[in-house]
Amino acid sequence: MLDRSVKRELAAIVGSEYVLDDTEARLTHSYDATPMYQAMPDGVIFPGNAEEVRAAMKVLSRHRIPVVGRGSGSNLSAGTVPVEGGVVMVLTRMNHLLEIDEENLTATFQPGLITKSLHEAVEARNLFYPPDPGSMVISTLGGNIAECAGGLRGLKYGTTKDYVIGLEAVLPSGDTLRTGGKLTKDVAGYDLTKLLVGSEGTLAIITEATVKLLPYPESKQVMIAYYPDMYDAARSVSRIIASRIIPSTLEFMDNATIRVVENFARIGLPTEMEAILLIEQDGPASIVERDVERMAAICREEKAADVIVADSTERGEELMAARRSALSALARLRPTTILEDATVPRSQIAPMVEQINRIADKYRLDICTFGHAGDGNLHPTCMTDARDREEIERVEQAFNEIFAAALDLGGTITGEHGVGLAKAPYLEWKVGKTGIEVMKGIKRAFDPDNLMNPGKLFAKETRRRVVVDSCAQLNTTQQT
Repeated sequence: MLDRSVKRELAAIVGSEYVLDDTEARLTHSYDATPMYQAMPDGVIFPGNAEEVRAAMKVLSRHRIPVVGRGSGSNLSAGTVPVEGGVVMVLTRMNHLLEIDEENLTATFQPGLITKSLHEAVEARNLFYPPDPGSMVISTLGGNIAECAGGLRGLKYGTTKDYVIGLEAVLPSGDTLRTGGKLTKDVAGYDLTKLLVGSEGTLAIITEATVKLLPYPESKQVMIAYYPDMYDAARSVSRIIASRIIPSTLEFMDNATIRVVENFARIGLPTEMEAILLIEQDGPASIVERDVERMAAICREEKAADVIVADSTERGEELMAARRSALSALARLRPTTILEDATVPRSQIAPMVEQINRIADKYRLDICTFGHAGDGNLHPTCMTDARDREEIERVEQAFNEIFAAALDLGGTITGEHGVGLAKAPYLEWKVGKTGIEVMKGIKRAFDPDNLMNPGKLFAKETRRRVVVDSCAQLNTTQQT
């Protein structure tokens, strides 16, 4: 619980009803959407504006109390679990859309605004904010920025970092940092905007953001291709991109995921197929029609058993909704669902899925794989039971090998979920010792007392690396 004097100081800033340290409040903010991780904070505060954030940060800094920024808690790397106690600063009261600037094609908002709310507001003006994380119905934009959220449209439109052009943030000292603005060009010094995007709350608390908008696409069309062979699906992805076609969405589901999603959504997916590609294109109607025809021809040439172009907007939305429901469908199977995140070059999608399946068999686990085939971002998802310690140990070993396999194929340990607490033991595998030291130096410059979301990104100990050789046998090497 909070020290009484600290609680009084914070209550004087945000109001006593917005400073909580009872057991229920602390418990409900001790975990996020990441299974297996939990830690109790000392208290929870709900500031209502940037000035309250600044004043509260000064109090917490003076008392050397850790601060964990939080939105909806939908993140998937244990990024908002308060592993070193302190105060969880929940920003959901700061949820206003401050401006849609149609002259500059920008939107400015507070961090607690729900992602879907921004989509709906700008689309009502025939504008478009492309980043669409799977959790956008509940996730906050501040959380999207902190994690550099991706989504289904990442292939064509990029991720959150490609749209954030200005930020207001409060440093641990309580000082305000303003970066960027409504500018197309700005090279005045280091790019602090991009540095804060994806910093996972370890550097500052974001209190306001400005993002760029695009004109809303004139038309959209969805198609789906079914494959008896996973490698044929992977070749289709490579050929589509090599043909200079960049679809807005290019999604992949393996057989295990297909069966679960069909059982959940009942939309007629063929459960005997080894892979499905779900593709959407948007833009001028003539170009969309041309691209869909070319992509359908490529899929047929690469031995797709069937290619179906949605005959209505409603059918297209139904297919896309089925893909978005994959996690919900999988979560029904076992008490614990661990959704992971690894990215490989597009050409390595089939070998990566094959590795995942082999590793799942080796450790006797149920792992389904789906994800963003167009950008190589896959989500191996394990259905398990946190109460079964022996099985959880096998899950941990399996994911160790899955991350190693991704790196061996030229990939990375996370494409969009972030490092947080869950991936911290693997970060050095990707960036090396020098990269870790550079990142720690940045952290010290912003947060010399290590108060901002401590315990994230930098693990106390790096896991031992496993290497997959050409015979698909795994050997343990020395710790990196």
